[in-house]
Amino acid sequence: MGTPEFSVPTLEHLIKSKHEVLAVYSQSPKRAHRGKKINSSAVENFARKNSLIVRTPEILDSEQEYNFIKNLGPDIVIVVAYGKIIPKRFLNLSKYGFINIHASLLPKWRGAAPIQRSIMNSDTETGISIMKINEELDAGPIMHQAKINMNQNMDANTLSEILSKLGAKNLIVAIDQIENKEIKFKEQKHSNASYAKKISKHEGKIEWNESAKKILAKINGLTPNPGAWFEYKGERYKVWKAKILESKGKIGFTINNELTIACKENSIQILEIQKEGKSKLSLEKFLLGNQIKIGENII
Repeated sequence: MGTPEFSVPTLEHLIKSKHEVLAVYSQSPKRAHRGKKINSSAVENFARKNSLIVRTPEILDSEQEYNFIKNLGPDIVIVVAYGKIIPKRFLNLSKYGFINIHASLLPKWRGAAPIQRSIMNSDTETGISIMKINEELDAGPIMHQAKINMNQNMDANTLSEILSKLGAKNLIVAIDQIENKEIKFKEQKHSNASYAKKISKHEGKIEWNESAKKILAKINGLTPNPGAWFEYKGERYKVWKAKILESKGKIGFTINNELTIACKENSIQILEIQKEGKSKLSLEKFLLGNQIKIGENII
């Protein structure tokens, strides 16, 4: 059970393993921007290319889906960023339960946006947790974790790619251990739990009266979507990539002709930018056609 690109490496590893994939669940196709085209999920597309049975119910908690999974009789159900809550009554439909790959070191960052929140929080490490799903969100017992180090230049897109591959690789080992009864599940320390709430669009606005470090963390955490942004002369600009400079100046104003804006501490130089309604550009190409000179107020 999975939906976005993050889930695809796990499905790919399962297909290539000795295990049999009985069926694949994914969220139903969604309309693209402006409602023009209906797009299937990355997992659905990959599953169909590999001739797998695919289910995309709008409502999972139905007798039809309950009976379908019950009749399949799976040994185990793997859930990776499916995007729907698994109904309590479903959890006993497989021999070894429902196993989830979560993109954080639980109990830290339970919830919808662990990758983005870990970057925005300037965490120095993160990883994946393989756990058994229970009634509470991301609160089930853990069987395995794998850690990686983070740096301040890592954006959500890059980190997602790294963690998706890490999770896929570790899952196959974990399944074999479950099958051979070599694994023990350990309860999470619930008192240490923190929550990665869903990202809202209003969070993307850059506040220049924060430190450059915090602003860079926001830019990286919200790349590629929904993106961090600012306004200049009534138009919105999305920042894709930036770096910290030690130079100082009046907060929220450009301090040179190369799109460097002063922050509460240090400054941010924008390296990749996208004007609303236009394509993403490198700083060099952007400056050829857009002059934002020294001393301009960036909102």
